[in-house]
Amino acid sequence: MMDFKDLAERYRKELFENVLVFWQRHSLDTVCGGYFTCLDRYGAVFDTDKFIWLQCRQVWLFSMLYNRCRRDPQWLAMARHGAEFLRKYGADLQGNWYFALDRAGRPLVKPYNIFSDFFAAIAFSQYGLAAGDSEYTDRAVRIYYNILRRKNNPKGIFNKQISETRALCSLGFPMIMANTALEMESLLPPEELKTVLDSCIAEVMGRHLNKERGILFEHVLPDGGHLDCFDGRLINPGHGIEAMWFLMDIGLRRSDTALVQKTVEVILRTLDYAWDTDYGGLFYFMDALGKPPQQLEWDQKLWWVHAETLVALAKAYAATGRKECLDWYQRVHDYTWSHFPDPDCGEWYGYLNRQGKVLLNLKGGKWKGCFHVPRALWLCYQEFLKLSQNKIQ
Repeated sequence: MMDFKDLAERYRKELFENVLVFWQRHSLDTVCGGYFTCLDRYGAVFDTDKFIWLQCRQVWLFSMLYNRCRRDPQWLAMARHGAEFLRKYGADLQGNWYFALDRAGRPLVKPYNIFSDFFAAIAFSQYGLAAGDSEYTDRAVRIYYNILRRKNNPKGIFNKQISETRALCSLGFPMIMANTALEMESLLPPEELKTVLDSCIAEVMGRHLNKERGILFEHVLPDGGHLDCFDGRLINPGHGIEAMWFLMDIGLRRSDTALVQKTVEVILRTLDYAWDTDYGGLFYFMDALGKPPQQLEWDQKLWWVHAETLVALAKAYAATGRKECLDWYQRVHDYTWSHFPDPDCGEWYGYLNRQGKVLLNLKGGKWKGCFHVPRALWLCYQEFLKLSQNKIQ
């Protein structure tokens, strides 16, 4: 029988006594502002470029904990350090957010990717609430509406695809839009929140969900149809599972039992499909027809995929009490906790090969920062704490 109290304590300890301490100790750039994210196994900086996704996510993480856990002045100071850097250097004169800056804040990569804007919106919304500073919350709302204006062509002039030849819709936009709107709930008019969440549900569950297979396709035609090409056959299990706990949160807020049950079914079907029965863990990318994937890293085991799956399964069990969710949670938990944490140097590895051996021993880089691991630890801690208090076994 699983002991939810012990699980909650394990997640609490890992978050507050290990992972947060690692980033507080090693990531602060006290000279130029913002954060170092390219950290080796021991926390030493191996590159000083600053990637907007990760700068924003770290501001969000410490602001969120300050708002939802406890008003720790050290967390607020950490968030402020990044927020002020981003306010000065993060966006161009039109309000579009760069992808990368150098250490001093000079732009390196133009605003080609709208996900920088998504993460800036949640960072400024949470930091503004934490600091009681309307300059940041007002700007978060402006970023949000700028995202909506760019929805139909999010990459603008940087879009390489010829949409007239092959019009494909990506799962990334509606899934992140749903999470962003929920994060900004207190700053948006109720009718706006309802409209955008309804749209996200319709796009994810009505367009990207393949009803016969019960899994999400990363790219589909506007009518939900599929193309027999690399992009059209792409399955990203981590995205699909993460999207489902975003939508599960919407269902729980609305007391929409049908939506919650649907999300749980998709999580379970995705796990059945994407679990590596030979070596354990979840594949990074898969081809829906079993053809060779375009992504050469398809069989790697990544930290964020497993972290988001733990969150999804903890939420799914708490919401439904279904034994399948708990069984799958145990399997993913055993794999994740035995492969990703580094008990000697702190934080978690990010990249394993198919066999589960560490491929890169870095703790942060261009894509991995202070986000997926601590967010997952916080959310799982919350779910298991509630389960232990409710004595659901």
